[in-house]
Amino acid sequence: MRILSLAVLGGATVAAAPAPPAGTITVTIPRLSVAEYHRPYVAVWVEPAGGGAGRTLALWYDVRKSGAEPGTKWLTDLRAWWRKGGRSMKLPADGVSGATRAPGTHSIALPTDLRPGNYVLNVEAARETGGRELVQVPLTVPLKAARATGSHELGAVTLAAR
Repeated sequence: MRILSLAVLGGATVAAAPAPPAGTITVTIPRLSVAEYHRPYVAVWVEPAGGGAGRTLALWYDVRKSGAEPGTKWLTDLRAWWRKGGRSMKLPADGVSGATRAPGTHSIALPTDLRPGNYVLNVEAARETGGRELVQVPLTVPLKAARATGSHELGAVTLAAR
């Protein structure tokens, strides 16, 4: 989420530049050599280290699929995210929902409004005819670099200060 501030100068409203992100989350989706490859559904969320309500930062799923089996039907396969709060989320969520991603490295801005403290960054992936994986990375605000690596559905997940 970016914060936009407005100022009135000489009768004209001037928009200030949005606040820069607190840092960057990088998620790597590995290229798998399998007979039937489907892009994974991925949820990225942050929650307090001691437990508590999670905040979804990104949700990549088949946003265009509709009809009898819409793309949202399979979000329950992201089990940890679904239980942590995904089931109550109204979709599509502006600024959070997006299409599935191809193999490669993808960046997400870390929100600037996280209060100082200890959190856990969660990245969960589930793929049709594939597996599921949850990668957790300790997150400290003010941001300190951190990294974890998945073993099959996810590659490296990194946190970097701006």
